Order: sequence, then structure tokens, then C-alpha cells
Amino acid sequence: MSETYVVGYDGTKAAQRAVKFAAARAKASGAKIHLVYVLEWSPYAFLTPQELDERHKRREEELSRAEATLKPVADDLKTKGIDTVCEARHGHAGELLCEIAGKLKAQQIVIGRTGSSTITARLMGSLVLSLVQASPVPVTVVP
Repeated sequence: MSETYVVGYDGTKAAQRAVKFAAARAKASGAKIHLVYVLEWSPYAFLTPQELDERHKRREEELSRAEATLKPVADDLKTKGIDTVCEARHGHAGELLCEIAGKLKAQQIVIGRTGSSTITARLMGSLVLSLVQASPVPVTVVP
């Protein structure tokens, strides 16, 4: 059974470094890469019917943009001989990456570090902290 690496990707330089890191390991070991673009989205909001319609339209547009961001990366990995799948989802990034890794029985989650050092990020937590605390598999944070 082939290994799978779940890689969080959002188009940033940090995410690009994470893909490069995961790709090198996947190429060497024959592992698969599962790219995931998570759009932070809370279902908890009180909205009028018109606002709900507008929100749904925005949500679909965001998914289309995320998929367009993922496709060239996935295509590039495939041309390098790396079995790659990608998906874009709405939700909490930490929860979804953990859920996907568990469902796929992945060997690890790979994400890039953005270097945020704001006091809010330190007090309220970050994706890295969420993953390290909740992940069912090892987490690799690429600087």
C-alpha cells in the first residue's frame, strides 16, 4: 500500500515550500500527494434569505478560485511522476486536514509556516498549533 502525504496548500510561498518538500519525499518513496486548499468558512451566521443567496454565490466563486490555484500545482507534480489528487473545501483548516488525513490513512500532514508572530496568533492559536494538538498523524511544518 502506497503512502500518502496530505499537503495544505493556499498558493502562498509557504505552501509552495511545503509542496516542494513533500514532492521530494514522495518522489523518493513513491508516495502519493493529496493537496488540500481549505477556505475558512463558518456555518454559524444569522443571515437574511438574500444574504444567504449572496453567501452561497461567493462560496462557489471561492471554491472555483481555489480549484484553479490547485490545478497547476497538481498537474506539475503529475508531470514529475508523483500520483497527486487535489481538493478544495470550506471549513476549519485544522479540523479538515486532520479529518482528511485520518480518512486517507495518510502518513503525515505537511504545511508551510507563514511566520506570523502577532500576539493574536500566539494567544488564539494557529493552524500549526491546531494540527500538532489534534492530528492523527505526524505533522511536518516546513519553514
